[in-house]
Amino acid sequence: MVKADDIQDLLESAVDKMQGMGAEFSDARSQTIRVTGVSTTNGDLRQLVQKSTGGVCLRAWSGGRWGYGTATSFSKEDIDRAAAEAVRNAAGDGRSDLVLEPATVKSHRKADVRIHPDSVSLEEKIQAALDLDRAQAIDDRVLNRVGAYSEEIKDVCMSNSAGSDISWQEVRTLCRAMSVAAEGQRMERYYDGPDSTLGFEVVRDADIEEIGRVAAKEAIATLAADRAPSGNLTVISDPMVSGLLAHEAMGHASEGDEITKKRSFLTGAVGRKVASEVISMYDDGTVRGAHGSIPFDDEGTPSSCTTIIKDGVYQGYMHSLETAAVLGCRPTGNGRAENYGKRTWVRMTNTFFGPGDWDRDELIADTKDGILCDKMINGMEDPVGGCFEAKCLRGYLIRNGEIVKPLQSFTLTGRSVDILSSADALTKEVILDGGMCGKGIEDWVRVSSGGPYMRARMIVGGGQ
Repeated sequence: MVKADDIQDLLESAVDKMQGMGAEFSDARSQTIRVTGVSTTNGDLRQLVQKSTGGVCLRAWSGGRWGYGTATSFSKEDIDRAAAEAVRNAAGDGRSDLVLEPATVKSHRKADVRIHPDSVSLEEKIQAALDLDRAQAIDDRVLNRVGAYSEEIKDVCMSNSAGSDISWQEVRTLCRAMSVAAEGQRMERYYDGPDSTLGFEVVRDADIEEIGRVAAKEAIATLAADRAPSGNLTVISDPMVSGLLAHEAMGHASEGDEITKKRSFLTGAVGRKVASEVISMYDDGTVRGAHGSIPFDDEGTPSSCTTIIKDGVYQGYMHSLETAAVLGCRPTGNGRAENYGKRTWVRMTNTFFGPGDWDRDELIADTKDGILCDKMINGMEDPVGGCFEAKCLRGYLIRNGEIVKPLQSFTLTGRSVDILSSADALTKEVILDGGMCGKGIEDWVRVSSGGPYMRARMIVGGGQ
């Protein structure tokens, strides 16, 4: 294994080479990613994955264009070859008036974890998945039980021509229980479990038995759910669905590369009212423990909190070095790549709506007629048209301020600005939920989204 100091020397040498070949700016980023994944089904170990990948990304900026080169080994010859390739690939016509503002950072950070996954045996990780699985065996109606554990450990070193010398480690830990319950012709599912950029303490501090039991109990309870009503209704979105609205409807449309290409309905929206005054929205990569948190983006810009909406008024966009230069803004730390072999896009980190003044029970009691959401299945982005679509796992019918019955899976749609403009109440507690975000051609990064419980008007498509 190549030592970190040796890698840093190789990266600095490659940057010098690119500058000597005429690059206006250049950077070099090495990366190794180690993944462990465990999955069990009905008490049996079904999948065990351990894999590692690594390499170096070289970028040269010249004449308003990026050139990329990739080395799949850490040899000086391969890295120098990729550096020369990056400079050659930057040749062509671009916006030569653009001046990047890269950070100059000297920082070497370890992962902010209490129990590093490397210090935990594989047997304990497998047992955690089996325990999640076993805890779901509470009723014969639980047809399928799944327990899962996964970890990702990412080590990054970086150097750029502005003088940065950076290294850091990101650790992500996740465990999940998912139950599928069946009765007659009905089949329902439910899932639960934590995700974090903390270490194995996420597992040891969790009540594994309770997570498994809850997943099974709620899957069984949903067997008695009714179809949801349809129409333009009052909806209380739970933090997961609120986060889906923040991420899919407003988040993607606020990414700087969508703005520079004029592919977003929020192009030119700064200073415009886009929501009711109870709504504020942020992308914040510095939230401790959140699944999308990063010390630096993949351009070496320190992570930060970007205010996207404040009291209903649109504030600004997320940026990479390039989009910040195009729009005359400061980089926000949102230049991210899936891995060393992929290009850098403007990507979200932790995207969420800020808190309000209500307690959840107060909000339900104040709602005469409506629907309360409980978890989401998936969502769809529409950065051009500004529409929102989500499929909720299940929900509850509210009548005269009380929950009266559970509801089967249903869809939510509407124009995001209309939904947010109708929002009139948010709870105090904000919860983030981790996952993966795709962009371009199969480019995925770790993110989280969330918010409070939010009451607004949405179009509900009734059930299964």
